[in-house]
Formats: sequence, C-alpha cells, structure tokens
Amino acid sequence: MTKSVDYFFSIGSPWSHIGFDAFVDLAARSGTQIRPFLTTVVEENGGIFSRNRPEPRRAYGTRDLRRWARVRGKHLLLENRPTLGDPTPASLTVIAAFLDDQDWVGLTRALQHAFWAEAKDIGNPHVRAAIAEAAGFDGAALVARETHDDVRAKWAADREHAVQSGVFGFPTYGFDGELYWGQDSLPFLERHLAGDRP
Repeated sequence: MTKSVDYFFSIGSPWSHIGFDAFVDLAARSGTQIRPFLTTVVEENGGIFSRNRPEPRRAYGTRDLRRWARVRGKHLLLENRPTLGDPTPASLTVIAAFLDDQDWVGLTRALQHAFWAEAKDIGNPHVRAAIAEAAGFDGAALVARETHDDVRAKWAADREHAVQSGVFGFPTYGFDGELYWGQDSLPFLERHLAGDRP
C-alpha cells in the first residue's frame, strides 16, 4: 500500500520554502504520496506569527533561517525587502493546480522562490499569473480559478484539518498518527517512513 504524508504548509513561510525540495526528494525516494494542505499560522493551536514574537526570538529566527538556507542550498532575500502584499492568495493558486491535476509541486517551488529569493509581490494576481506562466502553466487560468467554489472549499477544509490535527506552524508533516513540525524534523520523518515508528 502506498504511504502518504499530510503536508501542512504556507507559501508565506520561509521554513516551508527552505525544506520543500528536501521533503519532495524524501517522498520520491520512499515512494510516498504527498497530500498538500495549505493554510496560515494556526493561532488557535498556539502558532505565533513572526511579527508578534519578541525581538530576540525574531533575531535568532533570522540567523537560523540563514544557517538552514545554506544547508539546503536555498537563496533567501531577507534584507531590504520591498513592502509586499499578502502572499496568502498564492495558496489558492496552488490549490487550483492541485485540484486540476497539474504540477502543484512545480508551481509551489516557483511561487516560493519568487517570494523568498526574489522578493516578488505574489500577493498581486498579475505577478502570480506571470510566475505561473514562466513555469509552464496557464497563469491567467489558474488565477481565475482562485475564486471557484471547489478551490475556496479546499482552502477552508485545509485549515480545519490543520486545526483538528494539532498543527500550529509550518511546515508540518503528518504520518501514521505522528506529527513532525519543522523542516529540521525531516530526519525523524525519514526514519518513520522506513519503519522506525517512534
């Protein structure tokens, strides 16, 4: 039977961006299906937006992001970023691709790179469409799909699933009744997928 992992993430999470390729590679190596669930920080479960954290914790988080970005081979543009719109609507673009059996992994990678490595305003629908187009998708069609009922229904259901599952931050991986929070937990997930259940 094919294994599957519930993948809770946010396009606007730098940690989701940093760990994305490593997780996709792990899933491919282990023959695991990824079930994507997109949402925002789940404050009901104790999640805290970075902007609401004390300065020492924000400063440490920034240093840690830089360290992990080097480990994962990811470029992050953290200084002198322009004022950008809310990246949340990009989640709807990814959901639209997923529901239409398109390459949501490739689209996610393109949108995250544009936001975190190039500081592009993926909150702008025209920018999202252009990024999707450059990645080989029909960008205008995907952006138009964002308002459709099935896309909005999955967006709402994804959040409810995250709340009920006990998710609070990103990325979080759910497998076999266990949650693994943070891309630095991928070694634990890898062991579990190989049969070493904690």
